[in-house]
Amino acid sequence: MALLGREQILQADDLPVEDVPVPEWGGEVRLRGLTGAELDEYQASLVVQTRDGTQKANLRNATAKLVSRCAIDADGAPLFEPKDLLKLSSKSAVALQRLFAVAQKLNGLTDDDMRELVEDFSDDPSGPSPSD
Repeated sequence: MALLGREQILQADDLPVEDVPVPEWGGEVRLRGLTGAELDEYQASLVVQTRDGTQKANLRNATAKLVSRCAIDADGAPLFEPKDLLKLSSKSAVALQRLFAVAQKLNGLTDDDMRELVEDFSDDPSGPSPSD
């Protein structure tokens, strides 16, 4: 395998795309992998700062958040805007889970990754204290 240079890396078209059948909605939804920055934004959206300055996991609408960030139209433009999140969250859980599973795959996210994110911000008082 050849050693890549800076320009080869920066010019590579490396975001995977997959069309996912969604019979509940009568068609297919095109999903694409996120950029590094987009993935970081998604993961950051799953963490909230509490009033006491600590952080905790916020999985509210986590499935729809990832799907909405990955869904694109035929031209590659995003299908959804942030304002669509609650409406999208109200759609079929089966359909959203199917899309979420493909979005996870496209972005190299495993169920273990998601569990680890939640565990990092556990509300468990027996866990390690930041003051230790």
